[in-house]
Amino acid sequence: MNVSDIINYRLFNQQIARTAFSTPQQIVSWMVAMQAQEYAMSKWAIGLRLGDVTDADVEKAFNDGEILRTHLLRPTWHFAAPDDIRWLIELTGPRIRKAMTYYERELELDNQLFKKCNDIIGKALTGGNHLTRTALSDLLINNGISLNGRQMGHVMMNAEMDCLVCSGKRQGKQFTYALFDERAPTRLSIVKDEALLLLAQRYFASRGPATLKDFSVWSGLTITDAKKAGSMLDNNEFTKETFNDIEYILKRETLEMALDAASAKKIQKSFLMPDYDEYGMGYIDRTAIFNPIKLSSEFRKKNPVFDRMVIVDGIIEGTWKRTVKAKSVVVETYLFRELSKLKLEAVKKAVNRFVKFTGASE
Repeated sequence: MNVSDIINYRLFNQQIARTAFSTPQQIVSWMVAMQAQEYAMSKWAIGLRLGDVTDADVEKAFNDGEILRTHLLRPTWHFAAPDDIRWLIELTGPRIRKAMTYYERELELDNQLFKKCNDIIGKALTGGNHLTRTALSDLLINNGISLNGRQMGHVMMNAEMDCLVCSGKRQGKQFTYALFDERAPTRLSIVKDEALLLLAQRYFASRGPATLKDFSVWSGLTITDAKKAGSMLDNNEFTKETFNDIEYILKRETLEMALDAASAKKIQKSFLMPDYDEYGMGYIDRTAIFNPIKLSSEFRKKNPVFDRMVIVDGIIEGTWKRTVKAKSVVVETYLFRELSKLKLEAVKKAVNRFVKFTGASE
């Protein structure tokens, strides 16, 4: 296996090169969890992996509860499917709670307060009510509990870890919370070892080739748990490949399917990568997609923001930004070097595809 193989297999498994799905929920389910703190760009991360789906389609799926948003894994905001969100929280929640303990002491928060808040919040959301954090904060104040911004943030994260709340439908541009059991009624609870195996299967299927260290960092699991999960993978279903003396895991069927897709030349390898996209964030070692060229100080001075990348043939070839206007979106690209005519055409197509996704004109 070489770097080109790693790139091609990842593009294929992440549904970027070619997609097997047609809805936002299917993509989120395939990816298990997708980082989503930058909401607008996280919607594009879903659209990137689908055909003609638009921003409005993803927004509707979110508001309808077909995809949910909560804190998971490392933790940060993630999209997850309703069928997966409970067992993901139960598996990764204990380490998240452990990380929260220090700050809860600092903020003078305790289990008694959390329980009181949960009772008030739960009653307020019951019956399909979706409320903003501000509305819930006001409600707590009316019940004699006054919290500052940081305290309120921890109260709501605790409610997420308790599977009491998750994302509700947006009110304009404002996010809301909804009752967890009303948005994710499937009560799929899995014992830890089964959950570890399931997460490993889904991760390596959707992101392979990847290492156990990649999996550990992405999931927030200890390396011990990551190794345990890896040891439980079926050798008939998953295989191991070595590159630079590092062992990578991927699904066996990927090898043939990716090669077939590449030979058919119906694959997407150039695109505008969203902030925090899983093509980068799914791995601790991202050297496969890094461009080895040395950027001039002049380029860095003109282009100080490197959060959105232009990907050409699977590697980073520049940065991009978008400016949203009333009925249009303007996309500007800043390429690291002069590209061939063919590659420039690929960048142009990538820009057009993003603009089409937004539903605006350029």
